[in-house]
Amino acid sequence: MPAAAAKKSTLVRALSLCVEQLQRREIKRFLHGLATDELQYIAEFLGSCILESGWRCYSNRTQLAEAIKQFDRSRRESGCRCSAGSLRGQDQEHKMILLLEYLCRSGTTQFTLSVGAGQG
Repeated sequence: MPAAAAKKSTLVRALSLCVEQLQRREIKRFLHGLATDELQYIAEFLGSCILESGWRCYSNRTQLAEAIKQFDRSRRESGCRCSAGSLRGQDQEHKMILLLEYLCRSGTTQFTLSVGAGQG
């Protein structure tokens, strides 16, 4: 298996294990349709949720969308050079939409997540 395919397979497996057993089949199908950099973006968001110390509860899609925007802002501030009008900026927006869809499909809206606490 080539390295790129192995990396994608590992990310799909890891991200699908983050959800309840009942959602895994659907989530795996969703994740298999994503590119490796999109999977990495989702994994980075989940990792930041784990590492953050200030916990806030996001119970609906609107709150999750705001948390994702905050996460993306903090990514850009820490070194990601994405201008809003560029193709790369559009790519970031696409990744944010995919992340939101992953979180909503996986039922993560019911969990407590924290992203960029104290930033604004």
